Amino acid sequence: MDSKEAQSQIAQMISFIASEAQDRAHEIQKKGEEEFSIEVHRLITEQKEKVRQTYEKKVKQIETQYAIAKSMAINKQRLEKIKARQEVMHKIEGDARTKLVSESSSKVFITKLIVQGLLMLLEGQVVVRCRECDVNVVKGCLQAAQDEYAKLIKAETGAAKTCNLSIDTQFLPPAPTAGKDGPSCLGGVLLACQGGKITIDNTIDVRLRLVMEQAKPAIRSLLFPASS
Repeated sequence: MDSKEAQSQIAQMISFIASEAQDRAHEIQKKGEEEFSIEVHRLITEQKEKVRQTYEKKVKQIETQYAIAKSMAINKQRLEKIKARQEVMHKIEGDARTKLVSESSSKVFITKLIVQGLLMLLEGQVVVRCRECDVNVVKGCLQAAQDEYAKLIKAETGAAKTCNLSIDTQFLPPAPTAGKDGPSCLGGVLLACQGGKITIDNTIDVRLRLVMEQAKPAIRSLLFPASS
């Protein structure tokens, strides 16, 4: 083999190696571009998912805050409505209390309270307890109460039944005083028999509480028809 043939073969080998190298470089570049594209797509997908999760989290936070705020507003409105109703009920009770207190010295009123208690007890000997300041008024009602009681029993049953009334040596608490704590009584009477074992509390305080409790539904329906 002469020198020209040798150089030709060397040139062919160099050309082949260069071509192989270019092909290999092209494959490496293509693979790199594909891997880069995949990585970019992965990163974009991850970021999209993070953004979506962050958005959903914020939406849930806003929805929760809105629900809490709405619930608080509804509760506040409900409490204000309840407070307003209670104020009206207290005013009605206060007005009734004032009127009943003015009746506490009325013999007709006291006589009715005693007779009501007697009709519940149906006893022959009954002790009447009142405030110390009402003793004279109550004493003046005993005979009328006894007579009315006997009259009602006779009319309803045909039986002749009487009751002997007396004033208790103990007294009900005095009228309430502003700024002073302790037991108090607006007036009325407490009836007792059988040595105090059986009692009927017909004081204004108890009657007022009982009437207000029983009348609450009717009063609310009358005053607040939209919410009844």
